[in-house]
Amino acid sequence: MMRRAAISLAMLCMASAAATVGRAASPVTSYTADPSASRLDFIGIQAGAEFKGTFHKFTAAIDFAPDALANSHFDVQIDLNSLDTMDDDRDTTMRGPDIFDIVHFAASHYVTRSFTKTATGYSAAGTLTLHGVTKEVPIEFVFASTPGGAKLEGTAKLNRLQFGVGQGDWKSTEQIKDVVKVAFSLVLKPSSLSE
Repeated sequence: MMRRAAISLAMLCMASAAATVGRAASPVTSYTADPSASRLDFIGIQAGAEFKGTFHKFTAAIDFAPDALANSHFDVQIDLNSLDTMDDDRDTTMRGPDIFDIVHFAASHYVTRSFTKTATGYSAAGTLTLHGVTKEVPIEFVFASTPGGAKLEGTAKLNRLQFGVGQGDWKSTEQIKDVVKVAFSLVLKPSSLSE
């Protein structure tokens, strides 16, 4: 009796371990964002009115599968010099030392740490490095497979002053509000097809 119980317990443990290994080994698909069809936008508030900007140059390496969230990973590099708010004077100011200071901090970097399924899609915990400062910035997104790859769309919010973005007169939130919204729409192609 005890022998049968021991064998049953051993078999149960082996099955559990196999299932755990199977989950850990669940594959993800590696994608890269199509730069000609993808967007990375931000929305700020200046003098009480919203203004919208975009970054024309960025890369996004996306490893993702809805059934393998534990193995999924995003890595996004942003060229801050590529910002465009449709206002040359504002763009020059934002590139300057009091805001992005791109002479010293030319790029921004976002990396995810974990993913969670939500009622409307997915959320990711991750860190953003901007202006030499790294802080937690969660994102919310939806993911859909397409015939040629996938599409990923989402949003985030960050507080610019936590990153030191805004010095001198621009440190005041009377002129530019602290909260900045981010929106992204990525058209993804399998990395094997992008090489």
